Amino acid sequence: MGRTTKYQPTPHMDDETSTRESLAPLYWVVMHNDPVTTMEFVVEILMRMYDYGQERAVEVMLSIHHNGLERVALMPLERAEFKVQGTHAAARARGFPLTCTIEPEQAP
Repeated sequence: MGRTTKYQPTPHMDDETSTRESLAPLYWVVMHNDPVTTMEFVVEILMRMYDYGQERAVEVMLSIHHNGLERVALMPLERAEFKVQGTHAAARARGFPLTCTIEPEQAP
């Protein structure tokens, strides 16, 4: 009798799978202005959660303040949801009602 060996397939990603993944739709995280959340906190969140430098974070915060909202990050849906949840949790922990929403990269 011969020895039985366990067959363990090698992980493989075929061309069709990798192409589909590279074409996954992207979504914008949109940050909204409100009358309570401080400008300083918005800058802090943009730097900490969205990897903005201080100068760019201030520019985006001012755009949010003057325009009512701003698209702050473009990413796959699951990551966008994670960022929004983290932003909301950080804001609520500090008593701020800062709100973010998610919208498709290209609206229909």
